[in-house]
Amino acid sequence: MKDTKIPYKIYLDEKEMPTAWYNLRADMKNKPDPLLDPATGKPVTAEALGQVFCRELVEQELNETDAYIPIPQEIRDFYRMYRPSPLVRAYCLEKKLGTPAKIYYKFEGNNTSGSHKLNSAIAQAYYAKNQGLVGVTTETGAGQWGTALSMACAYLGLDCKVFMVKVSYEQKPHRREVMRTYGASVTPSPSTETEAGRRILSEHPGTTGSLGCAISEAVEAAVTREGYRYVLGSVLNQVLLHQTVIGLETKTALDKYGVKPDIIIGCAGGGSNLGGLISPFMGEVMRGEADYRFIAVEPASCPSLTRGSYVYDYCDTGRICPLAKMYTLGSSFIPAPNHAGGLRYHGMSPILSQLYHDGYLEARSVKQTDVFEAAEEFARVEGILPAPESSHAIRVAIDEAKKCIETGEEKTIVFGLTGTGYFDMTSYQKFNDGKMSDYIPTDEEIAASLALTPKF
Repeated sequence: MKDTKIPYKIYLDEKEMPTAWYNLRADMKNKPDPLLDPATGKPVTAEALGQVFCRELVEQELNETDAYIPIPQEIRDFYRMYRPSPLVRAYCLEKKLGTPAKIYYKFEGNNTSGSHKLNSAIAQAYYAKNQGLVGVTTETGAGQWGTALSMACAYLGLDCKVFMVKVSYEQKPHRREVMRTYGASVTPSPSTETEAGRRILSEHPGTTGSLGCAISEAVEAAVTREGYRYVLGSVLNQVLLHQTVIGLETKTALDKYGVKPDIIIGCAGGGSNLGGLISPFMGEVMRGEADYRFIAVEPASCPSLTRGSYVYDYCDTGRICPLAKMYTLGSSFIPAPNHAGGLRYHGMSPILSQLYHDGYLEARSVKQTDVFEAAEEFARVEGILPAPESSHAIRVAIDEAKKCIETGEEKTIVFGLTGTGYFDMTSYQKFNDGKMSDYIPTDEEIAASLALTPKF
C-alpha cells in the first residue's frame, strides 16, 4: 500500500543543493594512513603529488581537518544541468516482494554519462582548467568515468586522453563512441603506447587488462606530456569528497519527510559512489548523533574487502603510483574477463578500508548471475534498466527486504542506483541466453597476487 505522505520521487529545489562537499576524514576517529612514496617508504609530499595531480586537488586529497569544502560556483552551475537527482521510493518493488520494508534509491543516471561519475569529473576538469592545463589523462573500466570526463572536458575545452580496460573497450563499443563523440581519444589498455603498457603485455601476454593496468598508462601519459595532469574516477580521497553531493542530497530529502534509514547500501569497486552516499550519515555516527548499518557490495570475482588484505599496496599494476593502505587483492590481480561491468579494481578506497577495518562498514560479495537476476527483477517493476554495478546494491537491498518478510520488521533501506545499463546490453544478452558464468578466484590465485605486495 502506497504511503501517501511520501511521494514516489522526492525532488529537492535548486536552493537545497549542497554548496559545500563534506570531508568525512575531519570527523573520523582513525584517519586513513597516508600515501607513501614507493622509493622512500615515507609519506608522499604535496609537491610530489603535484607532478601528477592538479594543485587544488592535491590540497583536497591531503585535507583531514576541514569538514566542509566550498563547491566553486561554476561547478554548482554545471551541477544544475542534472542535479538535484531524485530520491525514489520503490513502492512497486516493495509490493512485488511483499515486504514490510520501505525501500528508497538515489538515482544518479539522469545525465548523458549515465552515472554518478560526472559529479567528480566536472570538479577535476574545472581545477585543471583553472590551473591553465592543456588536458588530462585517465583510465576507465566499464566506461562510465571516461564518458563523464569526456563530457566535462568538452564543456571546458580541455583535451582528454582515456585508457580503457581492453575487455570493456571490446565489449562496450557504444560507450567508447560516446567518449569519442565528446572529443576524447580512447586507447585499449594495456597498449603499446606507454612503457608501462608494453611491460604489462610482456609479463601478461594476451591479457584483457584491468583498471590497475590502465591507471599505470594514464599516469605515465600525464607525467610525460607538458601541460597535462592525471585525474581518476574513484578510490582517492578527493573523488569521494566530490561524490558527497549524493549523500548530502539524500540526507536532505529524507530529513524533509522525517525518514531515518536503518540500512544504507552501495556497490563498491574503488569506493567513490558508496563513499559519497554514506559519508554524511557516517559523519553522524562518528559524532555520536545517530546509528546506521552500512553495507558495501562487491563482485565475487574481485572481492577486495571480503577476501583481500589490509596492507600498503601499489595503486596500479605498473607500480609507478604511490602506495595506499587499503584492502587489496594485490596490484597484479587481474579480474576474470567474463566479469560484466566495472568494479574491477584490485583495491578499495583508503577511507572505506579504514571504516571497514574499524567495524563501521559491512561488506558482502555477490555472484554476477545473482546480480543480473536482481537487475531484471528491479527493471520489470521500477521501469529503470540498472547498470550492472548498481545492481550489486540492488541484489543486497532485495535480500535485506526479504529478511524483513521473515522477521516482520519494517526497516527502511536506502541504496545507491549509480546509473543506467543501456550500454550494457551485451551483458544482459549473455544473462538472458544463459551464457553468463560466475568466476570466483581461488585462495591460491589471491595469495599469489598478495605475495607481490611491498613489504614494510
